[in-house]
Amino acid sequence: MTAQQDPLSPPPAEPPTTAPEPIPVPDATAVSTTEPVAEPTPSQTAPAVEAPPVASLEKPATADQAAAQVGPDARASVEPAPVQPPADQVPPTPAAPEGLPTPAPLPTAAALLAAGDVQTAAGMDVVAPEPTPAPPKDRRVLRAVARWVATVGVFALAGVGTAYGVVGMERTDVPGLATESDGRWAYPEISRPPVPTGGSTDSHLADVRRLLLPAPAGATEDKGLRGADGWLATKDFLAIYSEADDREEAAQVLTDNGLRHIAARGWTTEDGTRTGIYLLQFDTAPTATGVCSEFNDGISPAYDTRGADSWDFDDGFPTDAAIEGIDRHVYDEVKPYGAEHLRQAYLCAGDVVAVIVQARKGSAAAVPFQQTVVLQSQLLS
Repeated sequence: MTAQQDPLSPPPAEPPTTAPEPIPVPDATAVSTTEPVAEPTPSQTAPAVEAPPVASLEKPATADQAAAQVGPDARASVEPAPVQPPADQVPPTPAAPEGLPTPAPLPTAAALLAAGDVQTAAGMDVVAPEPTPAPPKDRRVLRAVARWVATVGVFALAGVGTAYGVVGMERTDVPGLATESDGRWAYPEISRPPVPTGGSTDSHLADVRRLLLPAPAGATEDKGLRGADGWLATKDFLAIYSEADDREEAAQVLTDNGLRHIAARGWTTEDGTRTGIYLLQFDTAPTATGVCSEFNDGISPAYDTRGADSWDFDDGFPTDAAIEGIDRHVYDEVKPYGAEHLRQAYLCAGDVVAVIVQARKGSAAAVPFQQTVVLQSQLLS
């Protein structure tokens, strides 16, 4: 146990503290810059009291302050050493995450020059790669290429020739492309005859005999319709009507309107279809128009044609086949047919009235009839 201090006894005496004596500093004003100062003798010099180093009394703030306290010769010895943290406080170096790709090596100057990056490669030592000598050409390869080119050229010429042959053929001559015929006839090339000048625009100045449609290919012409000098007699034309009364009335209409002449042509095709075309010419177009209205009542012919007793307007005739300047009336025989099926048309074209009759045993096809009517209308237009 610790002895307690007696409060009545006097406190122990503290040892005397001896303060260091200050070092005498000579007065700067008393020192002359011209006269040397006399060194004191040992007897005159006061005993020096060694002072503790300043560095041990207080810690300098900086290295410069410490050097100033100890003098310029010790400045290098007081430079602070780098502070090293304890080993247990050094943070570990982070490891590279797994799965990340390894950085690619930096490209060389030669690679940069090859890529066109001249600025980056300017500061690097460039070693240009030596050019690789081209391999010698193999003559066998050249010959093989030449043979292939020649072969391709031959096939190309053969293909062009085949294409030209196919294009130049008619559609019906190419196997697999033949189209079934719609029954139309093969007419020769048709052209209008030259027309003299100075006549009326609604009158045919050309010889109407030259305005007759020619017979199609393979047809047999009916020479009985040629008449004398190409003009058909009126009684031969009137023979197409079946009733005697109709023939007499029609003859009177023609006489009263000043019929000039009749040009006719007929033929029989290989399928047995008989065709007759009659061109009746008058002095003027109004006269011909009046005669045309006498032979048609707008629904059916005014006079029955031989071989048919009942007629109906042909609604199946294409309306887009109309010819400008031609007034057309087309009729079809009403069933039941007689010995033949008849089709009939009246064309009013200026000063000419055209009568077209087509008949065939069994049934007369519509396409050849329409073709014949349209072509004859074009010649009269």
